[in-house]
Amino acid sequence: MTVTRQPAVAEIAEHARRIRIADLEMIVATGQGHLGSDFSAIDILATLYCGGVLRIDPPDPTHPDRDRFILSKGHSAGGLYCALACAGLIESDELASFMAPLSRLNGHPDRKVPGVETNTGPLGHGLPVGVGVAKAARITGRDYRTYVLSGDGELQEGSMWEAAMFAGHHGLDNLTLIVDRNRLQQGARTEELNRLDPLGERFAAFGWSVTEVDGNSIKELLDVFSGLPLTAGKPSCVIANTNKGSGVSFMSDNVAWHHKVPNTEEYERALAELGVAHDG
Repeated sequence: MTVTRQPAVAEIAEHARRIRIADLEMIVATGQGHLGSDFSAIDILATLYCGGVLRIDPPDPTHPDRDRFILSKGHSAGGLYCALACAGLIESDELASFMAPLSRLNGHPDRKVPGVETNTGPLGHGLPVGVGVAKAARITGRDYRTYVLSGDGELQEGSMWEAAMFAGHHGLDNLTLIVDRNRLQQGARTEELNRLDPLGERFAAFGWSVTEVDGNSIKELLDVFSGLPLTAGKPSCVIANTNKGSGVSFMSDNVAWHHKVPNTEEYERALAELGVAHDG
């Protein structure tokens, strides 16, 4: 496969800004989506897809040596689709079909979309699938890496910890879990509903190597992704501390934006904060 060059941080940040704009416009046009959850993860998605991290070949999206990415928090499909368009895996024009009848861009990722490895939506499924994919690479002698992006509220699902235990036991150092640690889930803060901290210690107890980064800092994300695995012989857990709605001030760290569509005034304000002049 062709090795993709690693763009400068500023270039990736510009991709992230454009992905946010595309996602905002798509969700406003459709009237559906999880904008706050998307924006929480877009810096991560932009770094993976537009930052030369994932080994992918857009003209050949099923190349057997490609890296695998699984969006376990499947409700953030809008952000993923915009990142896939940024990476050239789908055409930008297709974003206009988001959640339309017969569109392949469903409200949750579907394998019919190039670059989507598995259907996700019900929480707690993505990491178990990712563990299986990473184990399959070991069995078949492939050197691809598997990346899984999960929500932090999703870690309240027991299936995530069953998968974590298996990955640690089998020393799957070709597997990286990125936890979108925005500390919010639908309705409340994670620590109010079911305390997750000390999250790093919990993963370490299951045999993982763990690090924490600012998940909205592309530089920090690049630094950690360039050093994988964190420890040879152990799966890697990157706890990415983020803000839900990151990039737009009134959405940031606001649980109301887990699943909400901006009105006209909010849309224009968000566009302005993202650097887009809007003439109304």
